[in-house]
Amino acid sequence: MWQNARVLHALEAWTNFYVIVGSSAGALTGLQFVVAALVADTGDGRAFASASGAFSTPTVVHFTVVLVLAGILCAPWPAIGAPMFVIGAGGVAGVLYTPIVGRRARRQEHYRPVLEDWIFHVVLPAASYAGMIVAATTARVRTEGALFGIAASAILLLIVGIHNAWDSVTYIVSTHTDRPAKPSRATRARGTPAE
Repeated sequence: MWQNARVLHALEAWTNFYVIVGSSAGALTGLQFVVAALVADTGDGRAFASASGAFSTPTVVHFTVVLVLAGILCAPWPAIGAPMFVIGAGGVAGVLYTPIVGRRARRQEHYRPVLEDWIFHVVLPAASYAGMIVAATTARVRTEGALFGIAASAILLLIVGIHNAWDSVTYIVSTHTDRPAKPSRATRARGTPAE
């Protein structure tokens, strides 16, 4: 009983951290949807669709995982076993997902990934998800260390997502600045010519 109370107190001490990190992940997920809408409005939807499975979708997945981690670790659990099981299962799913992202990046034809892309889209997310597995499996024995490990995984995923979102936006802006402006959907719907 004492260990359970100690563990639950340790979880409670992380609440503010996960409120901040989870809120950030939620806001950044919303911004990714704005970017997707802006890209769709450029008329280059086919190219975006081919690359989104490799670059945009994983970023949303990473932000969502951080948001879910925050929710899990802020919930009032009666014991640590259930949240650690869910976190460990999420880590396994993430480790299995990262090679799929790598395969999609290799197969898409719109952009040729460089070393930095492989690091931020495959290597660092895989390390973060592996960290979640290790932390979840050691939480009963080394609770404080496991909670720091999960926090490090969440921060790493958040940083990876921020990097990847910024990388996507700068790529989109740099590839669309040389093109002539296309009429927006609203302009096309009104039937007025674009300037």
